[in-house]
Amino acid sequence: MTASRRVMLPLFLAKRFYAGTRVTERRGASRLAIRIATAGVALGLAVMIVATSVVKGFQREIADKLTGFSGHLIVLNDSCFASPQSYPIRTDSATTALIENTPGVAHVQRASQKMGVLKTDSAYQTICLKGVAPEYDTRFMQEHLEKGRFPKEQDTGGEEIVISRKQADALGLDAGSRVMAYFFENTIKMRRFHVVGIYKTGLPQFDDHFVLTNRTTVNKLNHWEDNQSSQWEIRLKNPAQMDEVQIALHRKLGTCTGHGASPYCILSVKEHPYTAGAYAWLEVLDMNVWVILALMLGVAAFTMISGLLILILERTRTIGVLKAMGASNRRLRRTFILYAAMIVVRGLVWGNAVGLGLVLAQRYFGFVHLNPENYYVDTAPVLIDGWWVAGLNAGTLLITVLAMTLPSLLVAHIQPAKAIQFE
Repeated sequence: MTASRRVMLPLFLAKRFYAGTRVTERRGASRLAIRIATAGVALGLAVMIVATSVVKGFQREIADKLTGFSGHLIVLNDSCFASPQSYPIRTDSATTALIENTPGVAHVQRASQKMGVLKTDSAYQTICLKGVAPEYDTRFMQEHLEKGRFPKEQDTGGEEIVISRKQADALGLDAGSRVMAYFFENTIKMRRFHVVGIYKTGLPQFDDHFVLTNRTTVNKLNHWEDNQSSQWEIRLKNPAQMDEVQIALHRKLGTCTGHGASPYCILSVKEHPYTAGAYAWLEVLDMNVWVILALMLGVAAFTMISGLLILILERTRTIGVLKAMGASNRRLRRTFILYAAMIVVRGLVWGNAVGLGLVLAQRYFGFVHLNPENYYVDTAPVLIDGWWVAGLNAGTLLITVLAMTLPSLLVAHIQPAKAIQFE
């Protein structure tokens, strides 16, 4: 027998077995076994697609919020870690250009901060007043602006602020309201601010603390010059290069010093006290996904192993006849593995249809709602990654086929003389 016939015969038999089970067999356990095996594979793949899409969606949504508010990297005075007050760094044009020319950097913006308290007749809120410079990229805040507008940058320091929805509800304020702010140094400074907008990011790290204004107002409160700021916020072209750009900036700014001769500190969004906890939570989600993938692959493999055993037992007489005609154990094992692989492929088709259908329904209709206090978003975000979907399909097919190698060994124990008499 030629090599091509040795290869084609198992495939031919597998196709005949598969077609016979689907079309002609109406009795016996094989039809039910195939349905259970197909359902097991489809269920496992659908759950894996939904799980990975939701986790990837969460990671993208939360990461975009974290970096949208403060950038991927932050350069600030090292003295800030010893005090709640902000200390200045020199943000002159020459040093800004040095950062902008670093490979991987997309945008550099200045911001100044000041700790204080907003107070009404019935309530008060501790705040971090964040003043943004004219070059500040406000697209993220504009997307999350519920009402009103963003503060204008005015040379005279027009004292306009945007507060969060959480702060507005706690203080009983709305767009158009006026509120008193108090800042504590050697003496108490009082300022009256005009609320021109209300934002909501859903992240308590920001909504609980930050009030936005222009940098001129904050610099005047801090008695800083125009070429001083609390920090540079740096956005990258590719977030995956965060560590490399951080190292490059350490080399460039390693000799720079700020207030009190303190060195500059360069933090990634994964290290900053406001955002490190959220990034740690996102990393935990990765572990959860791998656990789900392992469990679902186990379900798919188990259902296929049990299904293949039933298929082999129901084909005992056929196996005996084929052995009597000279078929080897290896060829018969290959036949049943191919037979089972066809069932797996059908399960993959159904799994993709169900899994991707649920993900697309969530993307366009958002029927799964969440508590933003716990999950930072009000609907479950999803992201369909084509490479992940392809990898899940290939991995499921490979692992289930490999798992079927063991039950296929049962073929070797079937004796032709007894099998032909088998009922």
